[in-house]
Amino acid sequence: MKSPSKTEFLKMIDMHKGIIHSLCSLYYQSMEDQKDVRQDIILQLWKAFPSFRAEAQSGTWLYRVALNTILNKKKQEARRPGHDSLTVIEQLSFSAVTQTDDDLQLLKQVIAQLPDLEKAIMVLHLEGYQNKEIAQMLNLSASNISTRMHRIKTRLKETFKSQPYVTR
Repeated sequence: MKSPSKTEFLKMIDMHKGIIHSLCSLYYQSMEDQKDVRQDIILQLWKAFPSFRAEAQSGTWLYRVALNTILNKKKQEARRPGHDSLTVIEQLSFSAVTQTDDDLQLLKQVIAQLPDLEKAIMVLHLEGYQNKEIAQMLNLSASNISTRMHRIKTRLKETFKSQPYVTR
């Protein structure tokens, strides 16, 4: 069995950079935190790459490693006392300025507030994966994904309906 090459690894990362970016930006608000977690993800992918057996699609494997890396990082951060007090204040003041200006920014903020599993489902949905593919990636049934997607979409619609819009 031939060992994977650096070129193959870089090609895979380039092919799936969108999903890495989406995960980083949904779980972390600051550009610096996004950059840090992106580096952590790529490091974990590189460490795990030799064991990638191509039994699953590369995107599925990459997503699982990336999501697990983020969730582990979030758990470590949650154990540190006072880890996010300034970040939360910065996010609140930033969101107050941009909320009425940009529906996309509001959507990102709402998705960022979802529980981790629902956030993962939305990221995959927005990346264009079908419910069956999402179910395989997250080890859930397709009907479970369908039900959760319906609930998430309902919650998003309610959030958007309740937002005050500034008329220009």
